[in-house]
Amino acid sequence: MKLNTIREVGRSDFVNMGPIRLRQPLPTQGIDMIDPFVLLHHYGPYEINEKSNPFDLGPHPHRGFEPVTFLVQGVQLHRDSLGNESVVKSGDVQWTTAGRGIVHAEGPTKSFVKKGGVIEGIQLWLNLPAKKKMIEANYQHVKHEYFRIVTSDDGKITTKIIAGELNETYGRIATQTAVNAFMIDAKAEGHESILFSNSQQGMLYLLRGKVKINGITTLELNNNQLIQFHQDGEGFIIDAESDSLLLFLSGEPFNEPVASYGPYVMNNQTELLEAMRDYQMGKMGFLPVS
Repeated sequence: MKLNTIREVGRSDFVNMGPIRLRQPLPTQGIDMIDPFVLLHHYGPYEINEKSNPFDLGPHPHRGFEPVTFLVQGVQLHRDSLGNESVVKSGDVQWTTAGRGIVHAEGPTKSFVKKGGVIEGIQLWLNLPAKKKMIEANYQHVKHEYFRIVTSDDGKITTKIIAGELNETYGRIATQTAVNAFMIDAKAEGHESILFSNSQQGMLYLLRGKVKINGITTLELNNNQLIQFHQDGEGFIIDAESDSLLLFLSGEPFNEPVASYGPYVMNNQTELLEAMRDYQMGKMGFLPVS
């Protein structure tokens, strides 16, 4: 296997988003975006209880991209203007196609807040190409037990195939564009090769632990946590130095202009203004505060 060389190595420093303090490995000063991935937020692990619950995000709109949540720990409630209401649990994935517009709300369930517990997850913004920015909105929720798994030869690394394909094992999420999304759970001393097409831009993010990639580059918490690969190989090799959790993403780049403002990701400023107007006019739907 020809290994993909590493284009950039990035940190995952904390930023403040209102009352929430979370890690933002993408975008940063060094890496603006990894086409088609616009934003990656890693929130938690945080203790949630009745006195501290900053993650209750009330109704808000999106247009022009796909907001995706990979819930690592905890329980969240999703509601949206399409009429969907689902309880998302640890290991589940919710994949929203905002398209022409959707209003949704998410946050820990009331019972989880009352009981108290830890919440942690990844929020990903996956861009849509210009020709699909105004498609009908859609919502997918897949429970953790329904995802297919690829296990390394040594049995120490399991790769959950959320979207796309690895070793002829396919994800449960139906995607609008060519995308891979894998959650990789690695035990110490585990070894695995991850293959992906060189037509895609690939990135690897470490949520916890310590790993060496391609025998050269080390990822560890509070240091370098993200790798962007060149499109010059067939995949990469993971060697786990401790128990680790990683998210791998790859996708066909669109090579289109990107204009973003708040909850909208479009191609130009005119489209952003239209999005704001359409939301104010109720064209993205309505969702009452619970």
